Amino acid sequence: MRSDGPVISLGDAEAETASCLSCRERVAEGDLDRARWCAGCRRFARERAGWWGWAGGLGIGLALAAYIWVAIQPSAGLLGAWFGIVAMGIWLGSKVCRELAYGVIRYRERTLEPSLAAEPRLEDDG
Repeated sequence: MRSDGPVISLGDAEAETASCLSCRERVAEGDLDRARWCAGCRRFARERAGWWGWAGGLGIGLALAAYIWVAIQPSAGLLGAWFGIVAMGIWLGSKVCRELAYGVIRYRERTLEPSLAAEPRLEDDG
């Protein structure tokens, strides 16, 4: 009886887990992304980046509204169009700021070195 595939023992299940670089929880290697973060940590970072994104978008929108009010001095007939431009600036600014915040969060919260996340597999002596 010959088997062409690898033989999996109960000890191999532990060898296929690795630590998340953010929370240090042990999860299956397939559940980690390229930066070795688990799904829970990614979701938490996205939520936090979303708050920073909206704050940045509102800041961009306020700066855009101030520029339009002071430099352009819109007429009353086109005021609705300028409100639309400010609303679009807030929305696009929030998207850009969210992605920037997500990148900064992911970069700054690397707590483990990648070599420490996956423990080396030990070979059987016998």
